[in-house]
Amino acid sequence: MTSSKIVIAGGFGVGKTTLVGSVSEITPLTTEAIMTSASASVDDLAGVPGKSTTTVAMDFGRITIDQDLILYLFGTPGQTRFWFMWDELVRGAIGAIVLVDTRRLADCFAAVDFFEHRGLPYLVAVNCFDGVQLHQLDDVREALAVGPQVPVIPCDARSRESTKQVLITLVEYVLKMRRGAVAPSR
Repeated sequence: MTSSKIVIAGGFGVGKTTLVGSVSEITPLTTEAIMTSASASVDDLAGVPGKSTTTVAMDFGRITIDQDLILYLFGTPGQTRFWFMWDELVRGAIGAIVLVDTRRLADCFAAVDFFEHRGLPYLVAVNCFDGVQLHQLDDVREALAVGPQVPVIPCDARSRESTKQVLITLVEYVLKMRRGAVAPSR
């Protein structure tokens, strides 16, 4: 039995908590806090109407992919004031998912830069809200300036099967990189 750590990052309100919750076989640990008026001047809620909570430390879940592999999922907080948590959450991870909302694409640049700077394999998962993919995946790749070796795939963070496929794609990508079949993302 092998266990591995996966980090899920992205902008505020992109669906990281939802992704972890949709696939976790245990009740996910979340550190959701109610947003108060004190955060009104700090948090841009323009793209996330109705959002009333935010992750302040991390989300945690677990999924058994097959009899030999358990993945531990760590969702990062999306707001810049909580980014100090990322260094701790990424420690020991084999790879990462950058979850993207194409309506607010600039919100995920920091996550892409973070993982590239650390040489951690990652993929880009385009969250298709309401089942709608607003942009072609090649256009998202170009806008994010990620290399052709980095997987860019659609997903629905609410769907267990979709999220499971994202995790499988990441694990396969990490294995290919470790075997030297794929060049690093730098």
